[in-house]
Amino acid sequence: MLYFCPNRTNMDLITIFAIALGLSFDTFAVSLSFGVVQSRIIFREAVRVALVMAFFQAGLLIIGSFIGSLMSSFVKAADHWVALILLAFLGVRMIAEAITRKEEERRRDYTRTPELIAASIGTSIDALAVGISFALLDFRIWFSGVVIGIITFLAAMTAIRIGKSAGKRLGYRVEIMGGLILIAIGIKIFIEHTMNTL
Repeated sequence: MLYFCPNRTNMDLITIFAIALGLSFDTFAVSLSFGVVQSRIIFREAVRVALVMAFFQAGLLIIGSFIGSLMSSFVKAADHWVALILLAFLGVRMIAEAITRKEEERRRDYTRTPELIAASIGTSIDALAVGISFALLDFRIWFSGVVIGIITFLAAMTAIRIGKSAGKRLGYRVEIMGGLILIAIGIKIFIEHTMNTL
């Protein structure tokens, strides 16, 4: 079982950062398309979009952790299977959505509050499932939430800036990369747990 504690190696920290990166790629792709559409967006508007997306990403992660803690006693023996299945499913779904997402969905105006909240929830649903996995694997959820929130904010701000000058195709590629990262982390957790139980 994976525990995050001071005398453990840095592998858990690396895992948190890697998952945060994988989750942020979905936000990156949405923010990139927003930057493409709103090429004249001012800094204050960009900060607002990034903050809302980061808030929902971290918030749903923490909510997922509380849900996972309620069911942990029932699935603790299979925690590595749950983590593998959830992360692999999320990764495959992210890749599939990147390939099939319609053009009109890429061109929404996220400066409007309803659109921004809808996009933030949509890109944060994966964090809810990851939070469940974190609870089962005993990761420090508040620390993880802060890390994931910060990385999501930075990803959104960076993507909006790039989107003002870059092409729309980049969003498609980063979503696929994010999906592959989540799948890889799921496999890594499964292998580590299996090796520790041998």
